Amino acid sequence: MLFTDVVTTSAAVGATRARKEKTVALADLLRAAAPGEVVPVVAWLSGVPRQGRIGTGWRTLAAVDVPAAARPSWTVEQVDGLLDELAGTGGQGSARRRRDLLERLYGAATADEQRFLHRLLTGELRQGALEGLMVDAVAAASGAAQTAVRRAFMLSGHLPETAATALGGGEEALAAVGLEVGRPVRPMLASPGDSLDAALGALGHDVVVEHKLDGARIQVHRGGDAIRVWTRTLREITASVPELVEHVRGLACDSVVLDGETLALDDDGRPRPFQDTMSRFGSADTAAESVFLSPFFFDLLHLDGRDLVDEPLETRLDALAGLLAAEEHAPLRMPGARRPSAEEAAAVLDGALGAGHEGVVVKDLASRYAAGRRGKAWQKVKPVHTLDLVVLGAEWGYGRRTGSLSNIHLGARDPDGGEPVMVGKTFKGMTDELLAWQTGTFPDYARAEEPGVVYLRPELVVEIALDGAQRSVRYPGGVALRFARVVRYRPDKTPAEADSLDAVRALLSD
Repeated sequence: MLFTDVVTTSAAVGATRARKEKTVALADLLRAAAPGEVVPVVAWLSGVPRQGRIGTGWRTLAAVDVPAAARPSWTVEQVDGLLDELAGTGGQGSARRRRDLLERLYGAATADEQRFLHRLLTGELRQGALEGLMVDAVAAASGAAQTAVRRAFMLSGHLPETAATALGGGEEALAAVGLEVGRPVRPMLASPGDSLDAALGALGHDVVVEHKLDGARIQVHRGGDAIRVWTRTLREITASVPELVEHVRGLACDSVVLDGETLALDDDGRPRPFQDTMSRFGSADTAAESVFLSPFFFDLLHLDGRDLVDEPLETRLDALAGLLAAEEHAPLRMPGARRPSAEEAAAVLDGALGAGHEGVVVKDLASRYAAGRRGKAWQKVKPVHTLDLVVLGAEWGYGRRTGSLSNIHLGARDPDGGEPVMVGKTFKGMTDELLAWQTGTFPDYARAEEPGVVYLRPELVVEIALDGAQRSVRYPGGVALRFARVVRYRPDKTPAEADSLDAVRALLSD
C-alpha cells in the first residue's frame, strides 16, 4: 500500500462530520492493507506512530526544509521502517543522523504527505479517527462484532494489534485474547449522574454505592513476586510508588489484578490536594518525598488464575471482600454500602463529603467490566457539576494579571472524533501559583499566536466546575458553560478522556 493512500483517507475523514462516512473510509482502507501494514496504518490514523515517541520535536522538524516530491512513492512499509530507524537513533551524533533520516523521509514525500508527517510527529494529527471510530471501522472491515473488537481491545490495551488480530483471524482470534497478568487493562469509567436519587432511580435497588475519592486511578498486577502499577492512561509508575507495591505484596494470593484509587491523606485521614498525589507519579526519585500514598481498591479482575472481567460486579466484589477480609487489610477497602435504602445511600454520600471526598459512585451489581468505556452502569454523583475539558488557548491578562496567561479557552471532546469543540472561556479559580504555571507551561504547547492570544495544541486537560450550560450562537457546538471556574489540571487524563460535547449539552436547562 502506498503511504499516500493513508494520507488521502485521513483527509477524507477530517473533511466530514458524519460518523458513518468516517467509518466507511477507514474500513475501506483497512481492507486494502496487507497484514503487515495494519498495525502502522491504525496507529497513524489514531494520531500516534507505532513506535511512540521517536525524538522528533518541533525544533528538530523546523530544521528540516526540503522541497516536496512531485509524485507519491513511499510505501507504508518504507515509512514505518524509517520511523523505526528514527526511534532507534541515539548516542553521539544522533541529532545529525536523525536530521538526515528526516530529510530523506520528507524529501521523497509529496506536500500532502509532508503535512501529514509533520502533524503525526508533533502530535497534532486530529483527523477524527479516534478509538471509538477505529473500533467501528475494524469491526466493519473484519466482519467481527463491535463487542468482540472492543473486548479484545480492552484486554490487550493496544488498538493497532487488536485490528491486526481481527483482520487476520476474525471473531475466533479476538475471542482468544484474554486477560494477561502483567499487561494492563483499559479501566472502566463512570458517567456523570444528575443526582443520587436519579442514579438510584435509573439503576434500581441492586447497586453498590461507594465513595468517589479525590485521587488518581491505579491498576495493580501481581504475578508471584512481580508487582507492577499503572495509571488510568496505562503509564507504568511502579518505581515511584513502593508503598503501593508493599501493600499488594502483603495480600494472601499468588496472582491478582486490582482496580482502585490512590491518594495522599493528611494526619486526620482527609485528602491532601490532588497535586500532592500527582507529585508522586514522576521518577523513582520522588519516592523519597514526604508524600505517602494510600490505596483503596474497588474492583478485582483476576485472582489466582481465575479471570473475573466477564463476571457480574457482585461476584467480583465478593472475591475482593474475601481477599481483603483480614483486619490488617481494612485500610485498603473502599467505603460504601451494597443494596442500600435511599436513606442509607444518602448517608454514604454525606459520609464521603464529610471526609473531604468528591461524592459517590453508584454501580449496577449485575454489570460486567466494560473496560475503556464510560457507560451508564457506573454513575458518579457530585454536589457540584464538573467537566474535564481540553485547553485550546489562553489570553494574556491585564491589570494585576498583566504578563500572565490567564483567560483559558475550553473545548469539549467531539463525540464524532473531530477537533475539540470550544464551549467557553474562564479566568476564575486561578491562584497566583496556577497563573505562573500556565504562563511558564503554555508556550511549550503553542501552535499559533495572534495579538493577545496563544493557541495551544489540544493536549492539556483541566477540571472545570460550573453551574450548568446554556444555549449559545457564539460557539460552534451551540452551547456554552455557565459560571465556569478552574478546579485543577488533570495530568492523569488524556484529551481522549475529556468530557464530550454531549455531556455539556446534557447540562442545558430548558
